[in-house]
Amino acid sequence: MTSLYKFASGAVLALLLSGCASLSGDGGFSAAAGISEPRTGARASVEGRLPRNEDDARALAAVISKKLAQPLAADDAVQVALLNNRGLQASYWSLGVAEADLVQAGRMQNPVFDFKRSHGGGEVGYERTLTFNLVNLITAPMASRIEGRRFEQTKLLVANQALKVAADTRLAWVDAVAATQLADYAKQVEASAQASAELAGRMRKAGNWSSLDQAREQAYHAQTVAEVTHAQKAAVAAREKLTRLLGLSGEQAADYRLPDHLPDLPVAPRELADVEQIAVNERLDIQAARLDTEQTASTLGLTRTTRFINVLDLGAVRNTEGGTATRGYEISLEIPLFDWGSARVARAEATYMQSVNLLAQAAVDARSEARERYADYRASYELARHYRDHVVPLRKQISDQTLLRYNGMLMSVFELLADAREQATAVSGYINALKDYWTAQANLEAALGGRLPTNTGVKP
Repeated sequence: MTSLYKFASGAVLALLLSGCASLSGDGGFSAAAGISEPRTGARASVEGRLPRNEDDARALAAVISKKLAQPLAADDAVQVALLNNRGLQASYWSLGVAEADLVQAGRMQNPVFDFKRSHGGGEVGYERTLTFNLVNLITAPMASRIEGRRFEQTKLLVANQALKVAADTRLAWVDAVAATQLADYAKQVEASAQASAELAGRMRKAGNWSSLDQAREQAYHAQTVAEVTHAQKAAVAAREKLTRLLGLSGEQAADYRLPDHLPDLPVAPRELADVEQIAVNERLDIQAARLDTEQTASTLGLTRTTRFINVLDLGAVRNTEGGTATRGYEISLEIPLFDWGSARVARAEATYMQSVNLLAQAAVDARSEARERYADYRASYELARHYRDHVVPLRKQISDQTLLRYNGMLMSVFELLADAREQATAVSGYINALKDYWTAQANLEAALGGRLPTNTGVKP
């Protein structure tokens, strides 16, 4: 019995020492931010912590107000979203839940104290029992390791959620700026079409145009009015989508400004040596899937360890009866008479194989998405450059020559108006091509797990 007491006391002491781990105070947020911030290029918090009180809220509001005081660039929009998107903030707090589970797994279960008093035949009996859960003592180190992996997985998933919000915000910013630029240009085209329609009316009164010619210009003006309305609707929808991602409301949602146009096309696209390998190595969802597989394997090991012994309690007993004290111990053991644990083990093995196949599929998807996004990125760049270097300059050259010939009375007003329409189509095409390029770059960054790399395997 002495050896049993020594074992119990030693196990209790070891677990008490291992259970000294405490909560970090920020729920693991700083660790997750350390993963996401280099990949998004933006800070995930103000002063390195999540808002908890009014002072933190005021500090956050000051940072956001400063960002919104000028036309909102793409990087600033990402910064505001990471700080202010409430759905993302909720994800941050899930780290606190996972950290609490990790700390709890490293702590010993409280002992159970039983007290019993009985009397009869003129005698009074007392029974006192202090019981410890030995299964908890034996499996605590493995359980702590499992919860540790789960916590690491949660950090990766939360960081990945931050990357997703950053990518969605960048895409929404591109859409909003492009939609506003297209709406403004549509207004210019409509104003030109209105002037053409008015000119057609005057020439019709002067007898220089037919009813067909006048109707053609009026129809074109009516079409441009409809296109202005359509472009304005698209601009409002794109701005509101961006506003939701930024977490803005009230005056901030109404007053923040965007640039007048998209950034210019860079001199050259990025050349990535191996986009598939970059995606597999860098994507956080792949890393989280790996940890899930490792965690499932550890859980399977724990299930096999405890398949026969599910309940094992050790108790120290002290009884007093009729003034005589007795001491001893008792052990409670579940007898595997009907359930030998085979179903639990089979379930764990099936869960593990499910996890292995999900990881393999995630890797296949990541490789495919990386190839697709990189091909789209390069094609979008080439298309935008073609518009910039060939289509738009040629349309301008034609427009200049057409205007010279019209001024020299060598061309009719019909040809001048037709050329203006074609030039408007070319400019709109370039704006859309530029939008597609910046959209493709944002999608490529999301497929590769962060901002485009600028060192190994990349040529600027």
